[in-house]
Amino acid sequence: MEDKGKIGIQMSTIKNKIDEIGVYETMKRCYELGYRCIEISQIPMTAENTAEFVRAREDFGIKVAAINASITAMNPSADTLADNYDKIISDCKTLDCDMLRIGMGPLNRLSSKEEVLKYCEELDSYSTKLKADGIDYYYHNHSVEFAKYDGEYILDIIKNNSSIGFELDIHWIQAGGENPADFIKKYAGRIRLLHLKDFRIVPITMDALRTSSSSGEPQKVNPMYGTIQFAEIGEGNLNIKACMEAGLAGGSEYFLVEQDSTYNRDQFDSLKISRDNLIKLGYEDWF
Repeated sequence: MEDKGKIGIQMSTIKNKIDEIGVYETMKRCYELGYRCIEISQIPMTAENTAEFVRAREDFGIKVAAINASITAMNPSADTLADNYDKIISDCKTLDCDMLRIGMGPLNRLSSKEEVLKYCEELDSYSTKLKADGIDYYYHNHSVEFAKYDGEYILDIIKNNSSIGFELDIHWIQAGGENPADFIKKYAGRIRLLHLKDFRIVPITMDALRTSSSSGEPQKVNPMYGTIQFAEIGEGNLNIKACMEAGLAGGSEYFLVEQDSTYNRDQFDSLKISRDNLIKLGYEDWF
């Protein structure tokens, strides 16, 4: 087992930067921040974008750990394995990438235990086909997979009834009611990718309470609960070090910083905060 992993960026975090300044300039900024690894998701894999990712890899030494590819459409603009299998394999080869990941299973396939088991058969079919082409396939969780059928989490049903690997997301494990570090240990040997995303509670302000009640409608917020937010690494409540060490021990190679919303903070500033805090935790040589 390697004694360290590789810290990178899940590109959905900065997808708007690509809209603003393009792939190459975005990758240059990531390089300047110290990141040398990415996972591509929610970025159209056009010929132009793919060529720019290649140029950034050559100029900045940025590794593409994984590309997003669902079996069937979740996003109308995304390539799917059902419709674009050969193109996706070609993109992987072009970018020297040997992993694909599913951002989330279609909700209709998670709607009952019977549907989940059928989905497992489909996952196995594609996982086997991809393996023959030199590609490993991984499933990324949210909190919905912690719903239970017959007392078993959807995520565990997928694990126990398919051969697909897993890209575990520590924020969504926490949101699902489990301790992320402990839960990661259950998936040892099935993970090459881990999503680093912190979890914080923000107090509800009096202004929010007044706004919710001034219309005369029933109050919609409860000050006892606070608001759950995504957070920069080290700015929330999770034991990041324990999660990373559990991931490393379980076979994870890539540790990808992701933040679904930065709440009006510039995304590059958020990535810098996460980088700085990871260095403080002792992970400087993982960049």
